[in-house]
Amino acid sequence: QVELVESGGGLVQAGGSLRLSCAASGLGFSKYDMAWFRQAPGKEREFVGFFSRTGTSYYSDPVKGRFTVSRDNARKTVYLQMNSLKPEDTAVYYCATNLRQTYSRRYDYESEYDYWGQGTQVTVSS
Repeated sequence: QVELVESGGGLVQAGGSLRLSCAASGLGFSKYDMAWFRQAPGKEREFVGFFSRTGTSYYSDPVKGRFTVSRDNARKTVYLQMNSLKPEDTAVYYCATNLRQTYSRRYDYESEYDYWGQGTQVTVSS
């Protein structure tokens, strides 16, 4: 079955960097788009970044210019490089994939993704 496992979260000071990883299994990884979402305490889960199977990437406005999504198809892993971290980036970060390969709305909608990892906590101290 499809499994996504995130790692790399932790505690970091404001201005610091972290790199999250999401290892996939049970799917032909290179065929599918991958996305990152996050959920802060008391808030809804929100879109962070997206890396398509064809190499296109998109980012939410709050992270644009600071975060970078990349993927290594040979390792079946997608990464989220986070630089210049701010306390408001504190959240549980999730990776997700859309096995249908089509979108009824758009890539940044949570409902478009059918497989999710368990999440990894990122805490940014001020």
